[in-house]
Amino acid sequence: MKPLNLFEYETLAKDNLSQMAWDYYVSGAGDEVTLRNNRYAWERFQLRPRMLVDVSQRNLSTQIFGISQELPILIAPMAFQCLANPAGEIATAKAAANMGITMILSTMATKSMEEVAAVKQQGNQWFQLYVHRDRGLTKSLVERAYNSGFQALCLTVDAPLLGRRERDARNQFALPPGMTLANLATYKDLEITQQEGESGLFAYFAQQLDPGLTWADVEWLRSLSPLPLIIKGILRGDDALRAVEHGANGIIVSNHGGRQLDGAIATIDALQEVVTAVGSQAEVLVDGGIRRGTDILKALALGAKAVLVGRPILWGLAVGGSQGVQHILELLRDELDLAMALSGCPTLGDIDFSLIKL
Repeated sequence: MKPLNLFEYETLAKDNLSQMAWDYYVSGAGDEVTLRNNRYAWERFQLRPRMLVDVSQRNLSTQIFGISQELPILIAPMAFQCLANPAGEIATAKAAANMGITMILSTMATKSMEEVAAVKQQGNQWFQLYVHRDRGLTKSLVERAYNSGFQALCLTVDAPLLGRRERDARNQFALPPGMTLANLATYKDLEITQQEGESGLFAYFAQQLDPGLTWADVEWLRSLSPLPLIIKGILRGDDALRAVEHGANGIIVSNHGGRQLDGAIATIDALQEVVTAVGSQAEVLVDGGIRRGTDILKALALGAKAVLVGRPILWGLAVGGSQGVQHILELLRDELDLAMALSGCPTLGDIDFSLIKL
C-alpha cells in the first residue's frame, strides 16, 4: 500500500538513506527552533469555510509570471538530490514535468542544469543561484541557465554564511566518492579545504560564496539576463520593497527551511507583512514546513501566489524515485482539491483572506 500522506513518506525515507544523508536533509541550524516552528505555525492558523457554494467542479491551475502551471506548487531548490536516489534531480524534473509544475534547480545540484533542462517537457524550470566570490563564475552560471531554457532566476539571499548545522558538523558531511557539484564541475580553482569538525558544505560556503552581497549586486544580476528575477529568503516587508525597487519580479518568503538563522520567524508568520508591503508590484511565494493541502490553502488565503515544497520531495525521491516524487505531488494536489471543496472555493481565485480566523 502506498503511503497515505507526506509524514508516512518521511518515516519510510529514513530507512532508505545513509545516516549522513538523512541528517543533512532533516537538520536545521542551532537548536532547530525555527525548523520546528515552521511546521507548528501552519497548525496555529484556523480556517473559516464557506457553505452552500457550488464546488462540483474545481480548478487548481494558475499562472506565475504569465506562465501556466497545473498547481500552485513549485519544487523548492534542494542540493545533493543524488544522495536520495541515483537519478537525483533528473528524476525530480521528470515528476515536475508530468505534473505540469515548476522545478527550481539548485546551484548545488548533483545533476547539471543542461541534463535537467533536457527533461523539461511541459514542466517549467527555474534556476536557483548563489553568488560566488568569482563574479565571472556567477555570470557564467546565469548565462548557462538562460541558454539552457530556464524560465526564471531565483537568487538566494539568506546565506551570506552557512548556518551552523550541528548534525552536519558532527558527521563532517561530505559528498560520497563519485558525486559532484555538477553545475560547478567544469570550473577551476574550486578546491575546498575542510577542517576537522566542520562539514564540507560549511567550508564551501565560507571559501567560495560572497558574504559581501548587497542590493547593488541585485541590480548587477538583473542586468545579466532578461529572465524574471525572484529573491528567495525575505522575511520582512521593508526588505521585500527593497527587492522590488532593485528589480525583483517576485519574492519567496523563506527562512531556508530553518537551516540558517535559528530563531528566525516562521514563514507563515512573515507572509502577510510581505504581501501587504509589495501589493501588486511582485508575486509572492512561500516555503517552509508545508506538509498538507490545507497548508497550501492557508498560504493562498494569506496572499501567496503559490508555495514551494522541499523536504517531502526528497522523501518521495528516496522511497520511489521519480514516481515517489510524483506521488508526493499527487497527495498534495488531492488534499488541496478537497480543502478547496470543503471551504467553498471552486477556483484559486475564490481563496481569500476571509477564510483565515484572526
